[in-house]
Amino acid sequence: MAAQTRPSSDELLAFILSSLDDDKAEDVVQIDLRGKTAIGDYMVVATGRSTRQVSALAIKLADRIKQAYGFTCKTEGRDIGDWVLVDTGDVIVHVFRPEVREFYQLEKMWLGGDSAV
Repeated sequence: MAAQTRPSSDELLAFILSSLDDDKAEDVVQIDLRGKTAIGDYMVVATGRSTRQVSALAIKLADRIKQAYGFTCKTEGRDIGDWVLVDTGDVIVHVFRPEVREFYQLEKMWLGGDSAV
């Protein structure tokens, strides 16, 4: 079996956004990290309505990436389901319950400015 080529960060971002949309993630925000940090090219922040949905969004996303591109993502927080991190290398995905997302306000930290939500 031939090795699959790793997708570009833009292709991976589009795939992730589509997966989150298919699974009814809410308030999905993408943040361009290029030129700001070396941790990745993009960050995606999304909300799930419950701990079960937060975990399911992350598990399905990681499974779809493995099926489509042949590599495994690092995930953290799936067991608790308040905040799950899916690290693809180029795109970092944070899926939160609404209260946890409001508490940490990652978008404000990375987007900066006076972004009133």
